[in-house]
Amino acid sequence: MSLSRRDFARKSAITGAGVALAGSVGALATAPGALAATDTAGADGGSAHGHGHHGVGYGPLLPDPDGILALPAGFTYRVITHSGKTRLESGEFTPSNHDGTAAFDGPRGTTLLVNNHELAGARAQWPHPVPLTEGLVYDPAAAGGCTVVEVRRGGEVAEWVGIAGTATNCAGGSTPWGTWLTCEETEDKAGKNGFTKDHGYVFEVDPEDCRANRDPKPVKALGRYAHEAVVVDPRRGHLYLTEDASGPNGLLYRWTPPEGFRHGRGRLRTLADDAGVLQAFRCFDSGGRFVDDLSRATAAGTVYGVDWVTVPDRDAKQLSTRKQFDDGRVTRARKLEGMWWGDGGAYVVSSFARAESPVQHDGQVWFYDPGRRTLTLKVLIGVNPDPSVDGDFDGPDNITVSPYGGLVIAEDGEGVQHLFGATESGRTYPIARNELNLGTAEEPEYSEFTGVTFSPDGRTLYANIQTPGIMLAITGPWKRQRR
Repeated sequence: MSLSRRDFARKSAITGAGVALAGSVGALATAPGALAATDTAGADGGSAHGHGHHGVGYGPLLPDPDGILALPAGFTYRVITHSGKTRLESGEFTPSNHDGTAAFDGPRGTTLLVNNHELAGARAQWPHPVPLTEGLVYDPAAAGGCTVVEVRRGGEVAEWVGIAGTATNCAGGSTPWGTWLTCEETEDKAGKNGFTKDHGYVFEVDPEDCRANRDPKPVKALGRYAHEAVVVDPRRGHLYLTEDASGPNGLLYRWTPPEGFRHGRGRLRTLADDAGVLQAFRCFDSGGRFVDDLSRATAAGTVYGVDWVTVPDRDAKQLSTRKQFDDGRVTRARKLEGMWWGDGGAYVVSSFARAESPVQHDGQVWFYDPGRRTLTLKVLIGVNPDPSVDGDFDGPDNITVSPYGGLVIAEDGEGVQHLFGATESGRTYPIARNELNLGTAEEPEYSEFTGVTFSPDGRTLYANIQTPGIMLAITGPWKRQRR
């Protein structure tokens, strides 16, 4: 049964802005009823979501005189790349529409970031597409791809193309062997938008070795669909992939490598198109009853068992992969978005569920435990009664596990956009607010946050404002977040 807005407002006072994170982030929920107490309002008038006298978070967000990013006292940001302003080593402007990002240790003390650019459709419509760098192009008609950004010790920044000619490069994900998997969130085939090749694939990009990225080849074994994010189980070798789609809602997939396959840099592109097994998830509750959609879960701590069902045609030659299953065969979810591997499993975001879903909510974060084959609801965000007011959160998207405990989540909801944290016990707190108003005073319009990721040393939080495309480095007095 869905919550009314009045019910949601009442429950928010109990759960802390409508979010409950049950149990330890690193384990299955042991106390499904564990809810966080709400905290005091911030000095800026918005809900503080867990900071204040409880010692959670970093305090209220302070307005930015430059109108880009509001941060707590003691924190600062720096613009790393800015579409249409900063330039690549080859001279072109930084491409627009920043999305998924990961950070790697680079040579000589540098940090290397791989940054997706979510550019859909015909290339001509974008003023700053990913440049068609010779040898790195999959389809010359497509505008997307990713860039590699090098941040040097002295603060200098260099940027170059990692892959070009791909489409709608969304969340993606890093690998344990130090590469980036860029994911196309589209099902467009050759002929649409002038494309010369089929799209909807995953490509591997090496941030250190440009030669390894030449002649881009899709990893067709991972399927063709509206890919959002991917993570790798370093122990078992499985890849987990989310699909952001509706009509019908999308699926969570697992790819099992063929027997004898060994992961490593560049190994995925050696796979046959039908290598391994691609499967979609099927959940059931504690009574063994099939769960048709993840929105059915209305309490943090809900645990589902998971089975896996093989995808008949992973290349979706005639029918989208999610449409190849009859009702009752697989579990669906609206807007399966960001993922991050941590604590021995995969954190999986199911963003806001509206009319396309059986039950409405404004965001879920699940934890899949591959050893137990269970999916546990860690974060549940009730329907935000008024997203235009700076207060409650809605629409989680990109996600990362914080070295300071809990999770850091990028908001892609309606109205005001935030980066926010969730502690292990369920308190949430703001980290940043997008102040780059793209609309008018009467109708403000805020772009989503994307690409949230910490530097390898944990000192810098990188995040993007997707439109126009700004990569930011946030530093400050990070501290361990208490439960």
